[in-house]
Amino acid sequence: MPYVNIKVTREGGPEGTGPSADQKAQLIAGVTGLLHDVLGKNPATTFVVIDEVPLEDWGIGGLPVQEHRAQAQ
Repeated sequence: MPYVNIKVTREGGPEGTGPSADQKAQLIAGVTGLLHDVLGKNPATTFVVIDEVPLEDWGIGGLPVQEHRAQAQ
């Protein structure tokens, strides 16, 4: 019984936007299909959870993501 947890940033703080419902559905179908194709896992018992994390709660390389992006530019 596979369990996959996808975490993505929700841009713009608490009122910001993350992936659309359609994009989430595509992620769920894609991950489920991949587990079936590669590992032979039963889609009926495959669980996929998508968590949206506020941008200010995400860090990369020891920096808040906003700072990391600013330095990368």
